[in-house]
Amino acid sequence: MKMISGKQQTSAAVAPATYSFGENQEQPIARQAMALVALSHTVVEHQLYSTMLAEISSVGTRVASFTTRRLMTLSGITGYSTVRRGLTGLVNKMSIERQKVAGHNGGVQPAVVYLVFSPEEILARRKAMGWPAYSKELESEHGVATLGRAIRRVVDLRSLSRREAQVALCCAQGLTNAAIGTRLEVSEQTVKFHLRNIFVKFGVKRRAELVSRLLREGEVTESGMNFG
Repeated sequence: MKMISGKQQTSAAVAPATYSFGENQEQPIARQAMALVALSHTVVEHQLYSTMLAEISSVGTRVASFTTRRLMTLSGITGYSTVRRGLTGLVNKMSIERQKVAGHNGGVQPAVVYLVFSPEEILARRKAMGWPAYSKELESEHGVATLGRAIRRVVDLRSLSRREAQVALCCAQGLTNAAIGTRLEVSEQTVKFHLRNIFVKFGVKRRAELVSRLLREGEVTESGMNFG
């Protein structure tokens, strides 16, 4: 199995153009799938996933060998244990799959390779297992379809954390603070804390302005993803 190689990347998550948001509107389903997958990952998990997806896309394969050191170099993540925990999280969330193959040059120890699934495949795999296909803050496919614009907006805004993105989408659905807390299993005070941060990052002063910003037509100007 050929080792994946590449130039060192910055700490920002890197995804192939096929799954990124922006002016290109040719593949809205793929873009929305990537948004939903990103919301289900932690920041480290999504950073690793995006890096692995970009690498396999660049060499035209589905399965590749990634060492912990190589992933640290490519993603900018420091710490062997951080990378390993992130990989375990991705396996548990059905985003990647570990496979063992025969060792190189007749070696006794099997080599570990990773099968990296596309965002659409991840959602399909989770659904086939009876798992919710979408993030906790989204109740149904109908909700996802009607909130597609808001999903793109919270994913594209670099400064939003994963939890802030979830709270923002709940607001777009018209939920009260108490209802948001119940859905996300956090206290109402925690919801208020996240809302204060969201208002600052969106440059608004009240909930109505936030919802208007999330649902209005047009694209946000910031690019990239940062879910923490």
